[in-house]
Amino acid sequence: MFETNYQAILEKIETIDPVAYGRTRNFQDGAVTRLSPYISRGVISTAFVLQQILKQGRRFHEIEKLVMELAWRDYFQNVWRIKGDGIDSDLMQPQPDAVNSEMPSAIVRAETGIEAIDRAIAELYETGYVHNHLRMYIASVTCNVAKCRWDLPAKWFYFHLLDADAASNALSWQWTAASFSSKKYYANQENINKYCGTSQSGTFLDVEYAAFAELPIPEILKPSETPELVTVLPESSSLSIDEKLPTLVYNFYNLDPAWHSEAEANRVLLLEPSHFARYPVSARSLEFAARVAENIGGIRTYVGEFDDLAKQTGGGEIRFKKHPTAAHYRGTSEHREWMFPTVRGLFPSFFGYWKKCEKIVKLMK
Repeated sequence: MFETNYQAILEKIETIDPVAYGRTRNFQDGAVTRLSPYISRGVISTAFVLQQILKQGRRFHEIEKLVMELAWRDYFQNVWRIKGDGIDSDLMQPQPDAVNSEMPSAIVRAETGIEAIDRAIAELYETGYVHNHLRMYIASVTCNVAKCRWDLPAKWFYFHLLDADAASNALSWQWTAASFSSKKYYANQENINKYCGTSQSGTFLDVEYAAFAELPIPEILKPSETPELVTVLPESSSLSIDEKLPTLVYNFYNLDPAWHSEAEANRVLLLEPSHFARYPVSARSLEFAARVAENIGGIRTYVGEFDDLAKQTGGGEIRFKKHPTAAHYRGTSEHREWMFPTVRGLFPSFFGYWKKCEKIVKLMK
């Protein structure tokens, strides 16, 4: 489903149709870009995608929905940059009405009885990808109908996603569960049927929206469990560092083949056990990262902590991209690529952030 060859990824960007995306993106079979795994792994940036879209020479209203969706990702990243580990806790307010710290077994086993949701969870396990609208449906049923805390389900979701991104994932779940928004997000069966091409009726979601506030937890969602989420890291091969050359440190969030591609350097993919203990990912997700890392010439994998890697450089120059997961690295940190680098600070809502960005996009045309 997802190419890992860098040139094929770049060609994929050229085929994006912003108009079709804006018209159909909410439908399960809509013209979505499927670029999220590459953006999450740092193979490409939102800024790069924006520049390619602008080259099409379209009017602002034709690209607005797509650029706005990219801006959501940058917005979440900006919150992570400022709040750090705070994204793993309720940011705006305590999650309303949560009564269970586990998650529904019916969600884990894809047995909710809601066809579109069960198919989406099965797809998550099989491919590591779920359409964005279905992600909201799954989170809504888990947090707002089953009344489970958002943090464990978000961790389960992150574990299986190829586009695992701690900020986009945790804050999206919080937005749905109203710990990072002013109200809970609900979708009833009619809405799901419309966007997923199903025709179900008589399910626990087959209600009017006004009924959700008093809806008792459906029996099928009451059994709960804590899924086991453990990353199995590869064994590190021997690492020989040329101390006369700088060492470029890549990680799970920076696998950019274009980064200093012409420079003579040691190139190391750092997989820290401490990171994956905090943010575990599946074997499929780790394998995907390894495959896209193959686009980086001469890269070698090192499994260990940054301090251990730094000792092996013999005090030589270390360079890395600035990122919350690299906050403890030492050396020369380089700026990340943002779509709107001048839009800074913590915005209480996405739309406050977007108003600033929107003005810049119109001037970029």
